[in-house]
Formats: sequence, structure tokens, C-alpha cells
Amino acid sequence: MVLDQFRLDRQVAVVTGGSRGIGQAIAAALAGAGADIVIVSRTPNVEMERTIGSLGRRYFHLAADLTEREQTKKVIPRVLEEMDDLHILVNNSGIVRQTAPEDFPEKDWDATLEINLHAPFILSQAAGRIMLRKRKGKIINIVSVMAFQGGANVAYTSSKHGLAGMTKNLANAWAGRGINVNAIAPGWIATEFTLPVQNDPERSRFILPRTPSARWGQPEDLAGAALFLASPASDWVHGVILPVDGGWLVR
Repeated sequence: MVLDQFRLDRQVAVVTGGSRGIGQAIAAALAGAGADIVIVSRTPNVEMERTIGSLGRRYFHLAADLTEREQTKKVIPRVLEEMDDLHILVNNSGIVRQTAPEDFPEKDWDATLEINLHAPFILSQAAGRIMLRKRKGKIINIVSVMAFQGGANVAYTSSKHGLAGMTKNLANAWAGRGINVNAIAPGWIATEFTLPVQNDPERSRFILPRTPSARWGQPEDLAGAALFLASPASDWVHGVILPVDGGWLVR
């Protein structure tokens, strides 16, 4: 049965930034398909722990600040200590700092690239070494439609272009060795992350008319795409940057 290809029973999935927003929706979807879940974030989400527990899946919250390189390096070893294995990595954590390019502070540039690009590489490299030994694994990077466009934020856009490029490179390197590396490019999703835009009447008025679906996305809109890319159903899918954007990019 084709639906059996979407099952994740007895698999361990790591989701960074999984305590809220898009990461939370993805983690819940993977747990619903049978995966045990590790959430990597600064603070735990008790409701998330209950949700995953009610599905009969194991749950572990790993407290880490991915803007700190040394904390990032400890994530995958801690996952193995706690869960004994790793099958799926979702690099979802990200930040954005709003400043005009000519005034953009170097410290904000460094912080943005650290969590949006450097951390996904460090985690993917460590996870990839484990997956290569088994010749099996799934890595999903959450980029953005700004990986296809210039955007309005120099560091955020640069980091997402970089993450899209990294996705394609790792797919080239690892596709023949059992690892699928792909990415999802969300459009405008109504989360805490986009509150500044939602609360800005001028910018918000621009978004809906330009979105063919005529609505903001919800975190749950990403769940199906993530499940597909995490499951055996996508075993011959490599290096894809999949827009989930309500049609934003085709406008």
C-alpha cells in the first residue's frame, strides 16, 4: 500500500526549533507517522511533550542555543546518548534581524549566519556520518522563498540562499550513499517569527494580494511536505527545494 511508505515507525527524528511554529507542526506530523522525537530548542514545550506522549512515541527535549558553536557540536552526540539512533534531521531553527544593508551590524550578520547556515551544516555533517554508516537517512532543511528572491533582509536572504546551496551539494555528495537531502521553502507563514510583518499594515497589505491562495500560511501547511521528505515515499527525491508558499513564487 502506498500509504505505508509514509510510516516512520521506530525511527528517531531530530527537529531544531521544534518547540513552536513550523518546527512544532513538523515534529507533531512526524510523531503522528510513528517517529520518536527529539526537539532541540532553548526552552521546552510541555504541551508538545504531552502531544507526542499521547501518540505513544518517545520524546526528548535537548536544550541548546544554536548561536553558540560549541553547543551545536554537542547536539548529535547527545541525541545518540539518549535515543541510541538517528534517522531524520530537520534543520528548522532560524532568526532574522531587520536592518538596512548599509547599516547592518556585523554582530547581527554573524548571529544570523551562525544559526541559519553554520548550525545546519554542523548538524548535517554529524548526522551524515551516522547515516552514511547505515546507508540510510533523511535530512530536511527549512529554507524560505527568499532562497529564490532578493528579499528585504541581507543576512537572512544570504543565509537562506546558502542553505539551499548546501542542500544541493550534500544531495550530490550523499544521494548515492543512501541519504536524501532536500529542503522546504515556506512562504509567508503566520507564526511568532513573522509577527513584525503581520503587525505592519503596509507590509501585510502587500503580502495577501501577491499570494494566489489569498491567505497567510499556517505551520500545519508544512507538515505534509515534511512527512513526504522524511519518509520512504521520497526515496528517489534528492536536492529538491520544495516551495510551500500558497503560490507566492508563481505570481
